[in-house]
Amino acid sequence: MKIGIIGGTGGMGKGFAIRWCKNHQVIIGSRDEERAKTSAQEYLELVKESYDKINGDIIGADNVSVSKDADVLILSIPYENIDSICSELLPLINDNCVVVSPIVPMTKTDTGFECIAIKENKPFSHQTVEKYMKDKTKLVSAFHVISEKKLVNPTLELDYDIFVAGDGKESVQVVNGLIDEINGLRPIYLGSGTLAYLVEMSTPLLLNAMIRNKMKNPGIKII
Repeated sequence: MKIGIIGGTGGMGKGFAIRWCKNHQVIIGSRDEERAKTSAQEYLELVKESYDKINGDIIGADNVSVSKDADVLILSIPYENIDSICSELLPLINDNCVVVSPIVPMTKTDTGFECIAIKENKPFSHQTVEKYMKDKTKLVSAFHVISEKKLVNPTLELDYDIFVAGDGKESVQVVNGLIDEINGLRPIYLGSGTLAYLVEMSTPLLLNAMIRNKMKNPGIKII
């Protein structure tokens, strides 16, 4: 399977790439193709030091090429860039491509991390991305409560639950499968895409708990 990551040169993109390249071809996306290729090579060198072997690969390409080629497209982008990026790229995806949104509408204020969608009465990420989807059943929200610092360590086994929301059963199953491939992660389905706002709000909640209680890179686990 080809997994494209828009924003793949960032921390979350790096983490996804080094975890999923065990079994898949991961395509790092960037506006700057050379930057994407350089990052892909750096990730591969880290992977080769950490794993005995991989069955996939990591390559770099421009965002347009990534969008056209991907079977699964991860939108590892800031909330404020959703309209500009999704309006350009989502019309290019193939009809079977599953789009994953880990995007959080969040801002840092004097009070702490707050949800922009509530504070400024703006739409949540899932419904904003959905506007640009040819088929909304291909959109799934997930990966909002995972530590970037732990994800980018390929030898570290995680111990988190990942909340998942989406309208398409087959699309959710694809994302659940990718979650299961990362050691220590468990998918927890919350319901349709209309409930994705609950997933998005969990990130500022977790970050505020981390800061106020001096926790180190916590996650969420339902027991």
